[in-house]
Amino acid sequence: MDNLQIIQSKIYEIRGQKVMLDFDLAELYGIETKVLKQAVKRNLKRFPSDFMFELTKEEFGNLRSQFVTSNKRGGTRYMPFAFTEQGVAMLSSILNSEVAIEINISIIRAFIAMRLLISNTPISHVDELKNELKELKEYIEDVFTDQNDINEDTRIQLELINQTLAELQVKNREFKERKRIGYKLPGYEEESKK
Repeated sequence: MDNLQIIQSKIYEIRGQKVMLDFDLAELYGIETKVLKQAVKRNLKRFPSDFMFELTKEEFGNLRSQFVTSNKRGGTRYMPFAFTEQGVAMLSSILNSEVAIEINISIIRAFIAMRLLISNTPISHVDELKNELKELKEYIEDVFTDQNDINEDTRIQLELINQTLAELQVKNREFKERKRIGYKLPGYEEESKK
């Protein structure tokens, strides 16, 4: 996984915004999370609510279920800070190290790449999928209509067959009850009684 993919895997959507969490940023910068938080707290005026916000316990709990390794992030006393793209850019001004500057450039590029990917989804593909879905829906409706027609036709045919069989049974009874006409063979009445 290249650097851009690693960074993109650490971008989450919370409160309808793409954000990165303080412990992921600290790991990328090669510093402890508490050092990053202290630097932010010393410069709170630089981080309005659209740049950074603290997660609620519920948000962190929901997000935590997505983490692959929870033992690394277990036992958090304070809820993590979530930084928007602008907040990450502001971090570079308070973490004045070469690593922080390089990482911030990569993070900003990751945010831009994600934004471009989302905004440049080819509309033709979406339209193609809509058309294919519409055609599939029509096909399924036709199949069910044909199936119902077959069932109705089959039901009518079975009724006709049953009616014909009933008529044949009635005629068969009438035929057996009639007296035989013509020459009687000796012993015929005895055989027919058996």
